Amino acid sequence: MSVSKRYLKTLELDKILELLSAETSIEDSRSKALEIIPQTDFSMVETLLRNTEDAYIFMAKYSAPNFAGAKNVSNALRRAQSLAVLSIPELISIAETLRAIRVVKEWRSNCLSMENTSLEDYFSGLVPNKYLEDKINFAIKNEEELNDNASPTLYDIRRKIASKSAKLRESLEKIIKGPTAKYLQEAIITQRDGRFVVPVKAEHKGQVSGIVHDTSATGSTIFVEPMTVVETNNEIRVLKLKEKEEIDRILAELSAEAGSFCNSIIPSYDALTELNLIFAKARLAYKMKAVVPQINKDGITYLKNARHPLINYKTVVPITVELGKEYNTLIITGPNTGGKTVTLKTVGLMTLMTMCGLMIPCDDGSRVAVYGSVFADIGDEQSIEQSLSTFSSHMVNIINILKNADDDSLVLFDELCAGTDPVEGAALAKAILMRLSAYGSRVVATTHYPELKSYAIDADGVQNASCEFDVATLKPTYRLIIGMPGRSNAFAISGKLGLEKDIIETAKNQINEEDLRFEKVVASLENATRQAEKEREIARKLRSEMMDAKKKSDMREHELEIKTQKLMDQTREKANAIIENARYKSSLLLNELEEMKKAINAENAAKMQEKARGMFKNTLKELEDEANPVISRKVSGEAVKTLEKGDIVIIAELNRDATVIDVKADKKQAYVMSGSIKMWVDFENLRLKSKNAPSTEIKKTRNVSGIASRKDRVISGEIDLRGQASDEAIMELDNYIDNAILSGLETIRIIHGKGTGVLRKNIQAHLRHHKSIDTFRLGTFGEGENGVTIATLKN
Repeated sequence: MSVSKRYLKTLELDKILELLSAETSIEDSRSKALEIIPQTDFSMVETLLRNTEDAYIFMAKYSAPNFAGAKNVSNALRRAQSLAVLSIPELISIAETLRAIRVVKEWRSNCLSMENTSLEDYFSGLVPNKYLEDKINFAIKNEEELNDNASPTLYDIRRKIASKSAKLRESLEKIIKGPTAKYLQEAIITQRDGRFVVPVKAEHKGQVSGIVHDTSATGSTIFVEPMTVVETNNEIRVLKLKEKEEIDRILAELSAEAGSFCNSIIPSYDALTELNLIFAKARLAYKMKAVVPQINKDGITYLKNARHPLINYKTVVPITVELGKEYNTLIITGPNTGGKTVTLKTVGLMTLMTMCGLMIPCDDGSRVAVYGSVFADIGDEQSIEQSLSTFSSHMVNIINILKNADDDSLVLFDELCAGTDPVEGAALAKAILMRLSAYGSRVVATTHYPELKSYAIDADGVQNASCEFDVATLKPTYRLIIGMPGRSNAFAISGKLGLEKDIIETAKNQINEEDLRFEKVVASLENATRQAEKEREIARKLRSEMMDAKKKSDMREHELEIKTQKLMDQTREKANAIIENARYKSSLLLNELEEMKKAINAENAAKMQEKARGMFKNTLKELEDEANPVISRKVSGEAVKTLEKGDIVIIAELNRDATVIDVKADKKQAYVMSGSIKMWVDFENLRLKSKNAPSTEIKKTRNVSGIASRKDRVISGEIDLRGQASDEAIMELDNYIDNAILSGLETIRIIHGKGTGVLRKNIQAHLRHHKSIDTFRLGTFGEGENGVTIATLKN
């Protein structure tokens, strides 16, 4: 089945298609847009909508491709395929079309995140031909001439023509500036029949020898080709003929080349026009703020906040309409100019747009049925030619609808059976609706008949709806209220306009009691519905406020989590520093106890035990102080602004001496070594140790068996041997290793530099057999890499 063009025009689909055509950039795509008809096949509609949606997503991510310049060159290509020679403009059109195909193809290849879309067959159908495009563009200068370099022969001919023309002009210049100039009408060079001539006064005709080619209208001037340039003009004429022959040859060659690609260019152009139309649908959807509706074959329509696309979106009042689920027939009542007809057309137009593969201006979640046929009886159907009244003309249309409608039809009636006797018209309208209901058709009808309101209340599958009217302002609100029959409000409107009350009362008395009671019930229901709407709006606002509050609460919770995580990270860093300090002090304490153990004897056992107990308590107190965040540590020393390698500093947080190994001045950080511990520390946590400042090492008071206290043996954790001879460097290294062992260091950093690598090899060969070295390795990134060796001392 299909939809009659008559109904398409009635529902103003043609105006939508005109808007669509304006979004295209190829003439054939524009024609296709105007010729679109709604599809009744569900799978076809599904495909069309998917195409539009994918184009919509493409545009959202990458903007639309550029189709400019493409033209229908099918006729020219087929002629070229038949060995016809194409004109320069035709070849330019072919090149422009090839450029458009190439540009769109390249655009698609750049859309990396879009894969397996419904448009891939169209994009795959685009076959660029850069070879032919470039060949045409190289040969053609503009729509009237070829480039000089189109062929070597053409270049040579034009070079000769230019040379001959220059020579000819030089000869003519001598004539117009020489002794014969007095015989000329004007001192100019002109052309007649493609030959260069000079204007000679008629009375001096014999004074300039040559060939007369023309005479002025007055006869006072003759145009003479001087004999001195006749030969050159002849040569130029011959060259011009050769030029034309070469141009014809080049055009024939280009035409034959284009004709050979006819079977690939034409399908590519067809795919290009389809893509242009699909992207035009997507552009129109953006302008209408449209969405892709859910489609179904069950006759269910649910338009949520639908906006008629031909009414300015800033002024149109959205409507929500349902049909086909709980009821198949919707009867809309209400005063004139209240929006009944707009509602009717919105339902019909949205359905047709969907069946054309167009997105529709409504909210997400909307549903549209794909029908086998759509019928509409809207507007003035009076026919002067057929001598039919408005009612008769409408009835002819209604009879046709009744003959063709079925359970797969959408039928729209505007003022059903109006224009005749109200009683008969109402009865007829009711009978028509009952017949269509029996068919299973989906029907939307507008009416003023109260009998149809009652019918909608009593009958199954039929629902009332009304277009709201504000009696206080005498203006319609254009809101559609489902389930509520509308009132004409004639008495209220007349009273507001100033009609005398006794006339209104007389009119009311003319209405039978049943109709009056019905109007009162409708008014009461209307008030109840309005109150429910207000309460629903209040509930909606409260829900919105609750959602906002929840969002803010979630945001605050998220921020709190981030702050908590940050605080935990900072605490973890400080805890690690405390642990490293504790490990360092524990190591020193164990070394002290080991040496005390070696020095202990029966005489000093009690004394040494007391010293060990005191050292343990002092060290434990220091560790407790380190772990207490309340205690503020006062560290002497100069505030750090700049540092150099080798500087002795105090780590403020640990209150320990350290040696600077490396410096990042731009980040204000230093890589320091304190004992065996290495770390990056910010300048703000470092103090430059003055020469007279006391050491921050743990005080050792032991002086046993004449061995010097480690306090007097504290050395740096690294030694710099750069620039020294190997023998000299090894001797200094052995001395340093002995001192490092006595100072309790576990690892040392030997700086030997990169250079030729000789010093590094000799030092590492020496370390390999050194009795005090456990292991060694080259430095890593941040330690000096292969310019240093890191060695671990034996316990």
